[in-house]
Amino acid sequence: MRKLSAALLLFGLAAARAEWATVSSQWEPGSAKSLEHRYIVAEESATGERASVEVALFSMKSLKLRMIDQPSEPRLDLAEVMQREKCLAGVNGGYFTPEYDPIGLLIADGKAIAPLQRARLLTGVLAMSARDVQVLRVAEFSSKAKLTGAIECGPFLVDHGQRVNGLEDSRAARRTFVALAGDRVALGFCSDVTLADLARILAAPLANDFKIQRALNLDGGSSSAFWFKRREGSVFSISEQKPVRDFVAVVAR
Repeated sequence: MRKLSAALLLFGLAAARAEWATVSSQWEPGSAKSLEHRYIVAEESATGERASVEVALFSMKSLKLRMIDQPSEPRLDLAEVMQREKCLAGVNGGYFTPEYDPIGLLIADGKAIAPLQRARLLTGVLAMSARDVQVLRVAEFSSKAKLTGAIECGPFLVDHGQRVNGLEDSRAARRTFVALAGDRVALGFCSDVTLADLARILAAPLANDFKIQRALNLDGGSSSAFWFKRREGSVFSISEQKPVRDFVAVVAR
């Protein structure tokens, strides 16, 4: 009975620790219609732990996503590529080997570069077409779709508005993600959290007008980077800590 009571107590503490809520939120307009930058601070109610989330949020009706690949050296950082390609916002992309070969599906500018792979971590695909953006389970993805860009990554963080259970919950690191909220798309960066806590944060209402339905983790840790062009032309940037293979960018239609 004592062991059972202790187990129930630990379960209760873990459940209590899972509550994240937004404690502050700021926003600024971007350099294109419907594009905005949100800075959100979330707090875990039991411990007081805080995480900061940077989000580039836009409507699919007015803007779109583009995959930018850099298969060979010199590999520039996110800020350099975003300015060179006249992008509006962006984050780093997917996983790659030490030799910079992409891990999982990669399509950039309509060209298939690497095939779909079956792996435990690679649970989703960010798919881009001329008309919309989709975050798909691997089983939902069709190779027959006419895509301008795609990247296979994971794990899935949020599905049908609910956090995904069973995610890693012990190693905190910088994170990058893509999310869908109605007809809007979010590219985001989060300060050091576990994958499980990132799912909890994104599944909680980040704002009254911003409820995430699906979210997919991109390459995190030292690869994580975020870039946003403000309305007046200045930029907000968080640099990656090592070169990366590819980027996900917001561009004009």
